[in-house]
Formats: sequence, C-alpha cells, structure tokens
Amino acid sequence: MYIETVPNRNSPPAILLREGYREGGKVVKRTIANLSHWDAQLIEHLRVLLKGGVAVESPQALMSIERSLPHGHVAAVLGIARRCGLARLLDPAPAPVHSLVLALVVARVLEPGSKLATWRSLQPECATHSLSQVLGLGAFEAERLYAALDWLGEAQPRIERTGTARSPTTATRATANAMSRRSCSACCAARMDAR
Repeated sequence: MYIETVPNRNSPPAILLREGYREGGKVVKRTIANLSHWDAQLIEHLRVLLKGGVAVESPQALMSIERSLPHGHVAAVLGIARRCGLARLLDPAPAPVHSLVLALVVARVLEPGSKLATWRSLQPECATHSLSQVLGLGAFEAERLYAALDWLGEAQPRIERTGTARSPTTATRATANAMSRRSCSACCAARMDAR
C-alpha cells in the first residue's frame, strides 16, 4: 500500500490510498480510499506508517526533558583543586562531610555567597551548577554544612601550613576564602540557639 497524489486540472490534487499488485503479468493499481479530505499532517503520518515507521501519540512521548546544569566551570575548578593538591589536603575530613568540605571550597570559587546561598546552590532541586552531582552530595541538611565548616575551621591551620610549604598559591587562598565563611559559623549558631 502507498499514498499517491493525482493532479486535477482546476481543483486540488486527489490524495489516494492505493494498493499495487500483479495480474496476468501486469502491474495493476487499486484505489482503497480517497484521503483528499484528510489533514496534510495526518496524511504524512500515515505515509510514515506505510513505509514501516512507528506511530507515537505525541512528540512528548518520544523524549523526556531533563534538567541540564552548567558543568564546564565546575570541571575546571575541581580539576585545579585536585591538581594543586587541595583535594588531598582535605582527605582527613570525616566521611559524612568529606565531599561537602571540597564542595564548599570549590563553591566559594565558583559563586561566592553566604552559607545559606551555598547550601541552596548545592541542593539538587535548586542547583545552579553540576558541583553537587559531580561530588555525589544529593540533598543534605544545613547541619551537615555547619559540621563541614567546623571541620574546616579546625583543619585550617594544618591546611595552610601544608599548602604554603608546597606553594603559597591557589590551595591556600581558596581554603582561606572558604574559612572566611566559617569564622561566623559558631557565632551564628550560638545566636540562633539564644533566640
């Protein structure tokens, strides 16, 4: 079966659903239906089906739209942090906050902001970049962020000594920058408890 368009002199062409077969050594066409009154898009869909295509109810059924987060700058900063040894300096962090400590330092370079803004940018539902996905953080409570900041505060002198012994560059600056955020962590928590 196939669809054939037959021109008419002074009127629109006839669109016919036809079948071809052999009869006595000759090819014979038989008209099965006149599709002239059908919508042009519907005719095209039928033409695709007759050629072996697949029918779907809508274009949305073929694909699902996923969220795409910016990643290039995240890969660059994480790569630099690993290359300059910052990731190794943060290895002693306890397991529950290990990835989060690295995320805090990298996030400070990517998007400097408040603790709450950083926490939000790392949450899957309102992420502004792929850092949370790359480090496998998932959703986490703000208390875990404060625990990571507390660990960073305790480890800062050791990190700075080790970092400056190697090279007084990016690793030390990024950690010190992240620590400027931490310095208020304990006092903010104390103020919240006092209320």
